[in-house]
Amino acid sequence: MEDKEMDDRHPKRRKDKYNPYTLSMIDGKCYLSFRDGQGVPHRLELDVKLYAVFDRFELDDLSFLNEQERHLDWTELNEELLSRRSAQEPAPVEDAVYESMQTQALREGVNQLPEVQKRRLQMYFFDGLTYEEIAVREGCSYQAVQKSIAAALKKIRKFLK
Repeated sequence: MEDKEMDDRHPKRRKDKYNPYTLSMIDGKCYLSFRDGQGVPHRLELDVKLYAVFDRFELDDLSFLNEQERHLDWTELNEELLSRRSAQEPAPVEDAVYESMQTQALREGVNQLPEVQKRRLQMYFFDGLTYEEIAVREGCSYQAVQKSIAAALKKIRKFLK
């Protein structure tokens, strides 16, 4: 592989035998490179959206690995725990890609909502507030909050179809 290709790889992942592919961007084109079971190298051109999904997946994967490494109490490792971990099947890449695409679509749908609906969804789903608590904060009725959140969810469902 060329030096230029090495410089344009994203993100910078740890190199080990468990990293089955490499993402690269060469002259504005996105590629996924890997070796098959016989060790023959392959390079596939990806569209920008799929490249972004793989890129996000790699960053999330690296973040997860770093967090596991930081927070794992190495003194508690024993053979039983190690065998249980090794027996777990990782989720297929297709599932991760689909989930990432769904999450991105959901974000886009939420971003198209009016500010009031975004704020109320945030308070209800992420801050754990009830309709009553939101109504008090917003200075409006319970019914106004309920209808606003229901309308926001309807808009998001419509956007996702």
